[in-house]
Amino acid sequence: MDNAIEPPGSEEPDILKISRHTLHGELVERLRDMIIEGQLPPGSRINEVQLGAKLGVSRTPLREAIKFVASEGLIELVPGRGALIKVLTPRDVQEMLQVVTALETMAAREACRVATAEQIAALRGVHDEMMRCYESGNRLEYYKYNQAIHSGLVRLSGNRFLAEQHEAIQLRMKRIRYLGNAAPDNWRGAVAEHAAMIAALEARDEQALSRAVTKHLDQTWARVQNVI
Repeated sequence: MDNAIEPPGSEEPDILKISRHTLHGELVERLRDMIIEGQLPPGSRINEVQLGAKLGVSRTPLREAIKFVASEGLIELVPGRGALIKVLTPRDVQEMLQVVTALETMAAREACRVATAEQIAALRGVHDEMMRCYESGNRLEYYKYNQAIHSGLVRLSGNRFLAEQHEAIQLRMKRIRYLGNAAPDNWRGAVAEHAAMIAALEARDEQALSRAVTKHLDQTWARVQNVI
């Protein structure tokens, strides 16, 4: 039984409908958001007819978007069963966080050495936008800026291969990392850790930034391990 989608014929607000001119990109983004927020829960099967009706699109572009999101590791395409939302085990998450920690601490040290003042200022701007989302309680948009900061920090290293490997893991962990900020105390702690990371980067303090990144990702595991 498909428990992720409303039954056919249910009324949906017009705001859910997707315009055609950016159809693929918007569909991919919408699918990601629905997975992150749990509207499509882990282990559930996507009913293409119901989801297409909900989003106001036909099955062909929806299938292309599903295939794209599957390539990112958020959906599994299972013969005979269709598209299933990926389920991550605690071991999966812990091992991915270990790799992310190694990649981000490596990138952090290099970013302190090679990033320009303009690049660091731009990342500070992303952090400030994230803080505005935190203050307004907009968890989904906060999460997106949060992820942009992690990806941006890695890109500041100038190592494209490192950034590609990091992004591949980031994509797989979207739902899990979003869940980590569900409790107010957890969210507050994550914000403080991000502030420490940005301050260390602005000071170009390699050791302080490496410690801040490691602490943040260690705490990420502590925040998510009981909700997986």
